[in-house]
Amino acid sequence: MILASLLIISGAVGLISAFIISFKDGRGEIVRAVSYVVIAVAVFDVAKYFIEEEVLRSKGKQSLSEARGSLTKFMTTIIIAVFIEGLVGVFEQSGKDPEDILFPAALLVVATFMVLALGMYQKLSVNAEGEKKEKDLTE
Repeated sequence: MILASLLIISGAVGLISAFIISFKDGRGEIVRAVSYVVIAVAVFDVAKYFIEEEVLRSKGKQSLSEARGSLTKFMTTIIIAVFIEGLVGVFEQSGKDPEDILFPAALLVVATFMVLALGMYQKLSVNAEGEKKEKDLTE
């Protein structure tokens, strides 16, 4: 969490120093600062997730729905960070060489596949949980 805070501060310092030197440099630094903030928020959220799940949570057995909820929260944070980073990259590369936009576009495609995979996981785990409940009721 401290590292995430330092990353945000670093982005802010870089932004301020770029504007002091030149307004044109400052415009480019805005996109870089947004990228730093996105990464910092994702790092902070992942750290928060681990503290909640591994430190604060009791070590008792976790139900399937609790495990699904925890994983969904974690993956959602990562997916949002990848989407935002892809969008920032697209804006950063627009107006430059067309081949430079391939990496940010690939990030957006990967994030889309991550959403689809998370949806499949949700569907399969809900079905498995339902089957387990039915099996427990018949026994």
